[in-house]
Amino acid sequence: MAVTSKEVGEGRAPSRWVQIKATVGAWGFMSPAIILVLVFFFIPAILLLVLSLTDLASHNFSDPWTFIGLANYRRLFNDKFFPKILGNTFRYVFLTLVFFNVGLALVLALLTSHIGRRASFVFRLLWLLPRITPSVVYIVMWRRIAQTPPYGIINWFLAMFGVERQPYWLNELPWLFVVLVNGFVGASFGMVIFTSAIESISKDLFTAAKVDGASAWQIIRDITLPLLRWPLLFVTSYQTLSLLVSFEYILLLTGGGPGLFKTEVWSLTAYNRALKTYFGSHAWGYGAAWGFILVLVGIVMSVIYLRVFQFNELMQEPKIDVL
Repeated sequence: MAVTSKEVGEGRAPSRWVQIKATVGAWGFMSPAIILVLVFFFIPAILLLVLSLTDLASHNFSDPWTFIGLANYRRLFNDKFFPKILGNTFRYVFLTLVFFNVGLALVLALLTSHIGRRASFVFRLLWLLPRITPSVVYIVMWRRIAQTPPYGIINWFLAMFGVERQPYWLNELPWLFVVLVNGFVGASFGMVIFTSAIESISKDLFTAAKVDGASAWQIIRDITLPLLRWPLLFVTSYQTLSLLVSFEYILLLTGGGPGLFKTEVWSLTAYNRALKTYFGSHAWGYGAAWGFILVLVGIVMSVIYLRVFQFNELMQEPKIDVL
C-alpha cells in the first residue's frame, strides 16, 4: 500500500482514496493471471464436474443431457480394477518424482554448478535432448533399446558377453522403462530451475564458508539447500501435478500393458474411458468422473506441499525502514 511521506511524518493513516487506488492497482496487475486461471482451470473444472454427473456418451450425444447424480462415481469406486489403477498411479508419481524429477534434477544442478561454465552448458544441453525430442521419436528409441534380437540394443550388448537369455525387456521390466522414459524428460525441467536458483545465490556466502573451512558437502547442506526451499516447492508441486495428468509416454510405450492394466495410471484410464473403448461407445460422463477425481487430488496435494514447505514463511512481507 502506498503511503506518502507527509502522512508518515504526521503519523496519520493513509486516506480512503489512497487505499482504493492501491487495491485497484493490485487487482489490475493480477487480472491477466486471474483471467487465465478462470478460463483454463476453474471453468473447465466446473464443466468437468457437470459432465461427470450425466450419462453422456457417444451413443446418446444427440439426446438431452440426463443427470444421474453420483452414479458415475459409484461405478468408479466399485470398478474391480480401481485399486490396481490407484496403486499404479502412486507408484508412477512417487518413483518418477523422487528419483528423477526432483532427486536427479537437484544432483545435476549441483554438479553442473561446480564445473566450468562451458562444460556445464554442454552437459545441460545433453540432458535437454529428451524433452525437445518429439514424443514418437523418443519412444521409438526406447522401444528399439528394449527390443528382441537382432534389433534390441540391450540384447546386442548382452550377446557380446555371452548372455543367452534375450527377452523383450519392455515386457519383462515395464515399470523400469516407464519410470526411466518419463524421468529423463522430467529431470531436465528441474535441472534448469535449480541451476538458475543456485547461480542466483550470493557468491559471498560461499566464499565466507570456504574461508571458515567448510567442506563442499557442508556448503551444500547449510547454504545451498536451505536457500532452495522456494524452487523445491515449485518443482515438487509442478512435477507432481504434471505426473498426475501425464500419460502420453505410457500410452506410446506400453499402452497401459503388458497384460491387463499393468502400467495403466489414473489419467490414462480417464482417457480410455472417455475417448477410447472396446465397446464402440465413448463414455464421456464416466471418463469425466475419473478426470474430476484427479483434479481434487491435485488440489489436495498442492495444499499439502504449501503446508510442508511453509509457504507463508517463504512469502513474508518485505521490511521497509522509514527514515
